[in-house]
Amino acid sequence: QVQLVESGGGVVQAGGSLRLSCAASGSIFSINAMAWYRQAPGNQRELVARIGSSGATYYADSVKGRFTISRDNAENTVYLQMNSLKPEDTAVYYCARLGKSRSTYYVDSPWGQGTQVTVSS
Repeated sequence: QVQLVESGGGVVQAGGSLRLSCAASGSIFSINAMAWYRQAPGNQRELVARIGSSGATYYADSVKGRFTISRDNAENTVYLQMNSLKPEDTAVYYCARLGKSRSTYYVDSPWGQGTQVTVSS
């Protein structure tokens, strides 16, 4: 079974940057799409960014132009570079392996512990 370990969170001032990492083990990493989600207190978990096995990317409107998702298949790792951070980016960030049924993606891995990102104003 796949295991995902997120790291790289922290406390940063508005306008700052952070780079999150997600190390995967227990599955063939390169064949799956991967994604970053986040959950702020009192909110539902939401999709932030997705990267396909071919490298195609998708971003939520709220982070487009500021966040960049990438993957290193040799290292079984997916990254999220976050620039121009805003207080509303404060959340616990989780990565996930995705499956695909027809044209619909779904989360196909257990949730890890996540990594806390706090952006101060």
